[in-house]
Amino acid sequence: MANPDNAEMLEAQSPEKKEFIRKSIEFWNPGKTQFWQDAGVDLVIDRREGYFLHDMDGRRLIDVHLNGGTYNIGHRHPELVEVLNRGTQRFDMGNHHFPALGRTALAEKLAKSCGGDLHYTIYGSGGGEAIDIAIKTARHAKQKKKIVSIIKAYHGHTGLAVAAGADRFSKLFLSEKPDEFINVPFNDLNAMEDALKAKDVAAVIMETIPATYGFPMPLPGYLTEVKKLCERYDALYIADEVQTGLMRTGEMWGYQRYGIQPDIVVIGKGISGGMYPIACVVVREPYAGWLKQDGFGHMATMGGAELGCLVAMKTLEILERPQMKPMVNYISELMASGLAEIMKLYSDFFVGIRQCGVVLGLEFDYPEGAKPVMKHLYENGVWAIFSTLDPRVLQFKPGVLMTAPLCEELLERVERSIGLARAECKGSGKRRYAA
Repeated sequence: MANPDNAEMLEAQSPEKKEFIRKSIEFWNPGKTQFWQDAGVDLVIDRREGYFLHDMDGRRLIDVHLNGGTYNIGHRHPELVEVLNRGTQRFDMGNHHFPALGRTALAEKLAKSCGGDLHYTIYGSGGGEAIDIAIKTARHAKQKKKIVSIIKAYHGHTGLAVAAGADRFSKLFLSEKPDEFINVPFNDLNAMEDALKAKDVAAVIMETIPATYGFPMPLPGYLTEVKKLCERYDALYIADEVQTGLMRTGEMWGYQRYGIQPDIVVIGKGISGGMYPIACVVVREPYAGWLKQDGFGHMATMGGAELGCLVAMKTLEILERPQMKPMVNYISELMASGLAEIMKLYSDFFVGIRQCGVVLGLEFDYPEGAKPVMKHLYENGVWAIFSTLDPRVLQFKPGVLMTAPLCEELLERVERSIGLARAECKGSGKRRYAA
């Protein structure tokens, strides 16, 4: 049943959209489709370019969800479109059994970018599969099965990835493995050491900044100390950089921002440019032994597809340009100052800004407060999403190539939307920008 509060939204839908949503419920995913209808978000994405989405009814939205950072450099970036179009004149996915120009060139580029002795790249078609590869690699390297991850972590929905994440998803598919997967609180070094000190753990896997948990920031020195604990107790450190990599923290990889060197790095989402599915696992040379023992140990028909490798190399090249770091720092500072001003206006509702570069979580003092904010943002032409595992927090992810005028427009719309959400939740408010 549709939420009666959204009757006006349903009335405004075109007949074409109503029919499309009906078919989506009938043939695709009834639970997810109905959830968005009940939440007041009737988005059916049609045209998209840059940091804009256009609904099939013609509404324009500024995208600061970016599908988890997939559209880090924007939708349909013209250089990626060109590379993909040119690539199809010679390449297709390729054959995963054999050496390929694109796979080898991208692997060499990633070894250089990731630094240290992170050396071999193993390919998947998506982040969840890449997490599975990373866990299997760690288990082989250490000949141990246990994996430590963070409470309310999210690493994807494939077999091992879902077991390492929050129980909301693992229990649904009977994937709990309490003896093999251990969860500890984020930013708790004592709990981490307790989990590791028996020396029976193959690896700790952590998002550098946990995304689906609302981007809580690592305490100073926390990640460095976790890496030291891994070394002390003979476990590998797997950095899940699917949402924090690719310049989003102001460095190419989030772990570089925090001064650590992982043993395994998982890369996904943004490396594809949103144009061709690809994910990568980069492994330090000493821990990639299975590649020599049995190179057929993991196979992925679509992993490392040659067209995807071409797109990924161009994505990296764009992000490595000298102007990128100053641009990300500028956007980051503009967002920080603008959001701080908005927080002053609504300080009894908008209570926190979690930020590292253009990775932001906006905290609201209201039960599931990010949900009404999301709805009002949507109504005011902005698409951002609440954090699934902490819906008091809005995931807010500006793109790394946003212009100053677009940032200013975004902040105006955010201010208006937070004011409306506060009024809905707590009573009337004030705002700085005109409606």
